[in-house]
Amino acid sequence: MKIQNAFRIGLVGTLGVGVGLLILSAIATLSTIIAYVGAALFLALGLDPAISWLERRGLPRWAAIVIVMTGVGLLVAALVLAVVPIIVDQVSQLVDEIPAIFERVSSFDWVESLEEQFPQLAISDLQQQVSAAITDFFTNPEKLSELAGGVLQVAIAVGAGVFAIVIVLILTLYFTASLNSMKRASYQLVPASKRARFADLTEQITQSVGRYVLGQVSLAAVNGILSFVFLSIIGAPFPAVLAFIAFLFSLVPLVGTLSGSILIVLVCLIPGLGSSLTALAAAIYYLVYMQVEAYVLSPRIMTRAVKVPGALVVVAALAGGSLLGILGALIAIPFAASMLLIIKQVVIPRQNEL
Repeated sequence: MKIQNAFRIGLVGTLGVGVGLLILSAIATLSTIIAYVGAALFLALGLDPAISWLERRGLPRWAAIVIVMTGVGLLVAALVLAVVPIIVDQVSQLVDEIPAIFERVSSFDWVESLEEQFPQLAISDLQQQVSAAITDFFTNPEKLSELAGGVLQVAIAVGAGVFAIVIVLILTLYFTASLNSMKRASYQLVPASKRARFADLTEQITQSVGRYVLGQVSLAAVNGILSFVFLSIIGAPFPAVLAFIAFLFSLVPLVGTLSGSILIVLVCLIPGLGSSLTALAAAIYYLVYMQVEAYVLSPRIMTRAVKVPGALVVVAALAGGSLLGILGALIAIPFAASMLLIIKQVVIPRQNEL
């Protein structure tokens, strides 16, 4: 085969590779903005079922949006005013208790008994090295300046997080107001012969994602409230902080409740804060709660959401978390559910027709 005008072919190929690299570089540069847009669209889809419910009751869409957004704002404000001061106070107490906890752990008799049974561990030497390292850290000016720089970086990160939350909330408001027009515009890009099928599938996906978001937030809220009540009853350390951890972890399906429960039980085992009896009571409670959530709460709350196999949930959560952190883990599950819906209603029927 004779190649005509090799220079032109090489030039076009080089330009194509360059354009591809430029697109990939632009995507990498805009990854933060893409994450903001994805989170806002995710939240807008989660609020859409409540807005649609109000629309079916005769309210115009703008009034339904105002009512829903006002309700969400009041709920968040009430949660912040009620929970954040308690969490800040208990975190301050926890920070104040750290030196005492370290001293109690260092002075326990189990260190000597463990050394007698396993002399090769040299726990006392390790303890002395850790104590010397801590003392050197707090007496060395260079280390203290590094600590100050770390504190400054943390403050900058907190400020960036607050800015990101504000941007996501603004985008959520815009997406919620224009969600229907965005869907109608996307329908126009599909050939007329396939437009009705595409619109039906898109509506199913958006409704399923919205129900999933509402259902998962509801399950997380139930776990957080019940955790606060039970941990307060058994005298667990810092119940408000632990309940907030339970709420955050429960936002991640399947693996979140288990991970948060293990973390809470381990906190209850810290000497000077909890006890083995408290940790045992917490472990029994979360074992029972996870069964109730799996067989009672989740089937009732997530009835109309798209079902995703457990193995796929774990894989999707791990993959999404690796790509985009907590946000990726949250978005990965409805994304996997949407892919399953497309496979069931598009791919499999088309394969059956061949």
